[in-house]
Amino acid sequence: QVQLVESGGGLVQAGGSLRLSCAASGGTFGTYTMGWFRQAPGKERECVVAITWSGGSAYAADSVKGRFTISRDNAKNTVYLQMNSLKPEDTAVYYCAAAIMGYLRTGVGQYDYWGQGTQVTVSS
Repeated sequence: QVQLVESGGGLVQAGGSLRLSCAASGGTFGTYTMGWFRQAPGKERECVVAITWSGGSAYAADSVKGRFTISRDNAKNTVYLQMNSLKPEDTAVYYCAAAIMGYLRTGVGQYDYWGQGTQVTVSS
């Protein structure tokens, strides 16, 4: 069973930065596509960024392009989300997710394992 544990969330002022980490255990991390999703109150969970097992392909939602970057360290079984120029509308619970199949995907139902989430709050 794969376990994902997020860390790094918190409160930040608009324009600031945060770096989220997601540590994986119990599986073959180096073969998984990894994604970061977020869910704001009253809204559906959405894919923010995703990256293939090798890091060769990545996705970023239009709302975060140029501001958020996903990266991974397969030796450390960890995926990161660097968030810069944060805006109040980025406020949400952020979830790390793993997909067993290796190609890039962005749908909630396409991911097999989920972390517990970490709160990110951006004040104006």
